[in-house]
Amino acid sequence: MTTGIPPKRQRHRKETRLLANVFLKSLRDQRRSLCWWLVGVAALSIFTVLFYPSIADDPAFDEMLERLPEALSRAMLGDVKDLTSPEGYLNSQLFVFMIPLVLMVFTVGKGTGGIAGEEEKGTLELLLSYPISRWRLVVDKFLAMGVATGVIATGIWFSLFVGAIMVGMEIGAWRLAEATFSAAWLSMVFGTFALALGSAIGKRNTSIGITAGLATAAYLLNAMAPLADVLEPSRKFSPFYYYNSDDPLSNGLDPLHVLVMSAMVAIFLVISAVTFERRDVGV
Repeated sequence: MTTGIPPKRQRHRKETRLLANVFLKSLRDQRRSLCWWLVGVAALSIFTVLFYPSIADDPAFDEMLERLPEALSRAMLGDVKDLTSPEGYLNSQLFVFMIPLVLMVFTVGKGTGGIAGEEEKGTLELLLSYPISRWRLVVDKFLAMGVATGVIATGIWFSLFVGAIMVGMEIGAWRLAEATFSAAWLSMVFGTFALALGSAIGKRNTSIGITAGLATAAYLLNAMAPLADVLEPSRKFSPFYYYNSDDPLSNGLDPLHVLVMSAMVAIFLVISAVTFERRDVGV
């Protein structure tokens, strides 16, 4: 049974509905790049795990760690004290620095591109021409970033799990999931901050630079503060403290730390919506 509506008009109506649903449009626009991200994180995760047997029974690596200056050890490896256990190896190679970095590169890019990127490309005017409020636009962009981040995090977890089975690494799938979730939620803190900054100033490159600088400072604060008693309490101002100070890979998630990071995400999301609602948009 035909509708009597020409195919071109049907496609136009479908595209119009999709544009009005910014969440679906954002996911559709990044579907190809998301596939490449999955390939990249899968390769990183599996290849890292495949090297584990070469050091698992070699005490020389732990001896090397003991000889490192404490400042250098903390900057590179955080609180890791054992490189040859499954938890110590994965923390030192992936969870202390690399996985958070990869996820933050993704979320900060999506966060700054959500509003500021659309504005600089001149496409924000088109989105605002549809019957959608500004706050809803911000929320849809946030949700799309969250779903995409979740997809990548799931890819990381699955790749690590498969790699661990391949090499006989004794580590639980649930612990891997908890550590990966914590890294993803940390990246959402900075991604939502980037979204708030882009919503407030409308300049993507500036937002990326400020967020990257803040993330670097937060990482160094968490890593280096324990070296000076006067700075130790300041670790709690860093999102990285709530990410891995309790070592989710070994001990599981700390509900309080998850709650604190969730509060940060919520605050930055509210700031995003409020500032964008009140700002004159340069379209």
